[in-house]
Amino acid sequence: MTLLKILAVVICGTIAYQDMKDRMVIWVAFPIMAIILTLIHFASSGWEQVLWFSAINLLLVSGIIWLLFLYTRFFSRKKFLNTSLGLGDILFFYAFSLGFPTLTFVILFVGSLLFSLFLFLLLKSVQSMETVPLAGFMSLFLIGTMALSFFLKTPNLYLL
Repeated sequence: MTLLKILAVVICGTIAYQDMKDRMVIWVAFPIMAIILTLIHFASSGWEQVLWFSAINLLLVSGIIWLLFLYTRFFSRKKFLNTSLGLGDILFFYAFSLGFPTLTFVILFVGSLLFSLFLFLLLKSVQSMETVPLAGFMSLFLIGTMALSFFLKTPNLYLL
C-alpha cells in the first residue's frame, strides 16, 4: 500500500511538472494514475465499494463536464476543448474520480478546485499566466492531501 501511495505521488508530481512547464501532459500518466488510485481504493475498501463509488463519481464528473460544455457553447459561445477545459484536465478528473469514496471525492474535488483558483490568482500576479494548469494544480493538491494523511494522524480518506 505504501508503494502504491508513493507511485501515486510520483505520477501526480509528473503531471504537475509537465502541466505547469509545457501545458501538456503525456496521456499515459492519466491511465496509470487511475489504476494506482483504484488499487489504493480497493486495498482500503474492497471491490464492491470501489465499483459502487467509482460509478457514482464518474457520473458526477460526467455531469460536471456536460454542464461546463453546455455553458461554454451556449452562454460563452466559445469552443469547449482546449479553450475552456483541456483534455488533460478532463482525463485527470476521471482518473481522480476512481480513487476515493464519493463523499471524500466531492470534498477533495471541490477543495482542489478552490486550491487551483487561489494558486492561479496568486501566481498570476507574480508570473504572466493566461491559462490555469488545472491538472497540475489539482495534482499538487492531491500530493499534499496524500502526504498529510500519510504522515499526520488525520482521519482515513477511505472511511465511509
